[in-house]
Amino acid sequence: MSSYFVGESSNTNNKTTVTDFILLGFLVSPQMHLVLFGLFFLLYTFTLLGNGVILGLIHLDSRLHTPMYFFLSQLAIVDISYASNTVPELLANLLDSTKPISFAGCIMQTYLFLMFAHIECLLLVMMSYDRYVAICHPLRYTLIMSWRMCVALALTSWAFGSLLALVHVLLLLRLPFCGPREINHFFCEILSVLKLACADIWLNKLVIFVASVFILVGPLSLVLISYTHILGAILRIQSGQGRKKAFSTCSSHLCVVGLFFGSAIITYMTPNTKNSEEQQKILFLFYSFFNPTLNPFIYSLRNTEVKGALSRLLKKER
Repeated sequence: MSSYFVGESSNTNNKTTVTDFILLGFLVSPQMHLVLFGLFFLLYTFTLLGNGVILGLIHLDSRLHTPMYFFLSQLAIVDISYASNTVPELLANLLDSTKPISFAGCIMQTYLFLMFAHIECLLLVMMSYDRYVAICHPLRYTLIMSWRMCVALALTSWAFGSLLALVHVLLLLRLPFCGPREINHFFCEILSVLKLACADIWLNKLVIFVASVFILVGPLSLVLISYTHILGAILRIQSGQGRKKAFSTCSSHLCVVGLFFGSAIITYMTPNTKNSEEQQKILFLFYSFFNPTLNPFIYSLRNTEVKGALSRLLKKER
């Protein structure tokens, strides 16, 4: 039996059912594995600390108990979950590249990654809508963005993201996997897992493309429409200080939107190239490391209210 095949023999054919996978990760030297381990461990630590500080400040400072920071706290939870879903497995594989991941564990990792990706897409739309109402309809802001509305929007994002991810996973589970079992990625990314299926995957790819249009192009279009109206409203603001504050808040959000949607669209909606697998690994680092790490720094370094909350907290500690 080839080393590429593992599992239990089927009674209906001579194929073998895969019961675990090997994540190939980054195809570099063992010495480079140690360098990557140190770098990724450092970034993961910054991700946990940065998003943890954001969550702590929003919880402790009553001045941040507003719809904008409510959605920001949801984004921080998603970023921590994102990183924790993929990074620990990656760090373990950098130290032992032969360690397998079970079939069930791989499918769960795929589901959680898709779920958090969908939720973040929708949360970014909710945040753009919040900024649109705050800047374009300031007198009606508290009426429109009530706490009931904010909670409903957040719950909708989590529920819809979870259900859409479940559709992808159910379509994945209907496929037979009979070898090989090496996934050329650092986590169980759905496109990489599909390449190992022993059946036609046209339906899976079609659903992925349609879902990408719906969850990427649709939300990105809504964000851009919101910010077109926001830009017009900002330019009509008479106060220079007010215009600067509005630009600062919105530019932070646009940085996050550009990083997230740009890398996602390139990954799922562009034709494959000869080096697409290696390029995809680099792009997915944005999801696992750079986006979750940069988000709290983008918001905190460019937002005077967050910096003020941190300053007040430090003064209390002294």
